[in-house]
Amino acid sequence: MAVALHLRLLLLLHCGSFILVISVSSAVDSRTARSPFPADRTNATELPTTGSTTRYSKSTAKPPRTTTTTRHVTGDAGETAASRKDTREEEEGPLELECPPLGLESLKIKNNQLRASSYKRRGLGPHRGRLNIQSGIEDGDIYDGGWCAQHRDMKQWLEVDARRLTRFTGVILQGRASIWSWNVVHSYKVQFSNDSLVWRPSMNGTDEAVFEGNQDLETPVLALFNTSTVARYIRINPQTWYQNGTQGHICLRAEVLGCTLPDPNNIYAWQTEPTEPKDKLDFRHHNYKEMRKLMKSVNEACPDITRIYSIGKSYTGLKLYAMEISDNPGKHELGEPEFRYVAGMHGNEVLGRELLLNLMQYMCREYKRGDQRIVRLVKETRIHLLPSMNPDGYEKAFKKGSELAGWAWGRYSYEGIDMNHNFADLNSEMWNAIEVETDPSKLINHYFPIPEHYTSEEAFVAPETRAVINWMQDVPFVLGASFHGGELVVTYPYDMTRDWAPREHTPTADESFFRWLATVYASTNRVMSNPDRRPCHNKDFLRYNNIINGADWHTVPGSMNDFSYLHTNCFEVTVELSCDKFPHVSELPVEWENNRESLLVYMEQVHRGIKGVVRDKDTEAGITDAIIKVDDIDHHIRSVADGDYWRLLNPGEYRVTASAEGYSPSSRTCQVMYDHYPTICDFRLTKMPRQRLEDILAKGGKVPKDLQLRLRQLRLRKLRVTTKAINQRRSASAAKRAKRM
Repeated sequence: MAVALHLRLLLLLHCGSFILVISVSSAVDSRTARSPFPADRTNATELPTTGSTTRYSKSTAKPPRTTTTTRHVTGDAGETAASRKDTREEEEGPLELECPPLGLESLKIKNNQLRASSYKRRGLGPHRGRLNIQSGIEDGDIYDGGWCAQHRDMKQWLEVDARRLTRFTGVILQGRASIWSWNVVHSYKVQFSNDSLVWRPSMNGTDEAVFEGNQDLETPVLALFNTSTVARYIRINPQTWYQNGTQGHICLRAEVLGCTLPDPNNIYAWQTEPTEPKDKLDFRHHNYKEMRKLMKSVNEACPDITRIYSIGKSYTGLKLYAMEISDNPGKHELGEPEFRYVAGMHGNEVLGRELLLNLMQYMCREYKRGDQRIVRLVKETRIHLLPSMNPDGYEKAFKKGSELAGWAWGRYSYEGIDMNHNFADLNSEMWNAIEVETDPSKLINHYFPIPEHYTSEEAFVAPETRAVINWMQDVPFVLGASFHGGELVVTYPYDMTRDWAPREHTPTADESFFRWLATVYASTNRVMSNPDRRPCHNKDFLRYNNIINGADWHTVPGSMNDFSYLHTNCFEVTVELSCDKFPHVSELPVEWENNRESLLVYMEQVHRGIKGVVRDKDTEAGITDAIIKVDDIDHHIRSVADGDYWRLLNPGEYRVTASAEGYSPSSRTCQVMYDHYPTICDFRLTKMPRQRLEDILAKGGKVPKDLQLRLRQLRLRKLRVTTKAINQRRSASAAKRAKRM
């Protein structure tokens, strides 16, 4: 009997009646829009869906339920699903996919590899049918939010040409990205071909498999095939969709999962793509525990040049760990500039996090090898790397995985705060002061104070934001960059428009240097500098040489870049690293190669311009908070605790003035060269006689003769001025009396 049952199971499996169903349900952001339309209105009767489909459904702030994996084996023996059920608790990591995405979202799949049976117009062509692609503000432009078929029947398809034999394992589907239209595919079939002429369907036993699609616009739905199929071409063939009378159309965004097979025609090594990355680094996505473990391993490997510290905690209590890389970790050295990279402000934009973890490993290894470029950076710069500013959001996105997190899942903090809009709006404070004040000399142009309402406990400020602000105030940063994802561009301040316009070029006083900084990163990035690359979503940044003033893209009140520029000495830009916010792990080695040179050369820019120490001429002590003014640039910076300062400038000749309270100002001409080293411009300030006298008397000392003479001269000068003024008033009064008489 056992032998007979075993043979029956083998026969059933051979016939393809083995069905794997994975159902995953978890908590989702309550801000996600729900469909205003009934989901059951389609153009045809609802077809039963088969195959393996993973749906990430929306719910409201409920704790995640367990993930249940159920295998059904049907046969003549009448065995039930319950007898084959295997339940396990949800693990920390995401669902592991057998094969990676082909790259519709990451643009690895080119436009000419996508075809369709028809499309409504150019902006809804097959090249727009990419997972997570974002539309423009207006429906009808050339950058719409998906592929939409011209006809509304079951003969429409979207085709992907993998260009080589590929073992296809699944499809991920999304609805059309639009704020005006509701277009989703509810179910679909899949076909395969080796020549695009003869097609064979994905089967479920003896029937053609029908896979479950979407019920909303944004949630990615994964369908895994019962059996993988080797082919070159794959087609997605919608069967049912949201109809809405005559308004519903067949529209979708997609990603295809598949493992490319070796090409038998490539018999030589140079014909095959390299499989091993050049740098042997830990290329994978690291959750909070793994990130902490990796940082600890780097610190143990290079204890003399690294230090791990925490700048604060997230809302849920996760520490915001930073890594310092310097030849004297934990200490600010006179004349050595401080630099920072910040990643993970938006938790689902994860590439920056992994790049900074890779950078830690790389700098540690290359320093030990004696790489002179890295040795020079470590010895001359104090580098701070914060890989995860929003660990709560990252953990949320990480559990969904790279392809299933959608566009915004994990973006916000635990409290629902967008941290890039959460810093104090000092731009408005500055512009309001300019409008009110009639005397320009009384206006300040740097170190704007934080408004009182922002510092109150009732203010809606994330603890992560407060931690970063304290960090900025504690460490005298000179230069920095924050890493984001979802585009390929470098933006520079200001990020906020002056009159709350949606977008308008809004430059700072240091526009030319910010453009240089942005160009340095963009021009050395392998993808941004590629003239043949296509736009990510709805704006072609190649027209701007991959750099743009932040406000000229879209206004961002309360950005970290603007706050850093107006409240501290630090210049900062934003780097949008990739079209894909959460690249698949297989893409990480390539992304490191794309960004490695950019990361290093941008750090080296902290040594451009001028630097020096402002000292007391008599005591040689450093003067804190001395103001450094550059003629014709309406933005000053200040010296730090030991009197040292750094002023980032492009090559040229500048007239620089240093001033401090109680001291006479001093000016000199400083020449900035094209070298990668700053020009040294030290200042020695002389105390004003009154201040000098007060300091001497406070210490109980005697007044020197030179100071006595100087004070006597000042009194005589003041007496002459006041006498002259009195005489002028008397003369004027006498003249008036003479006229009356």
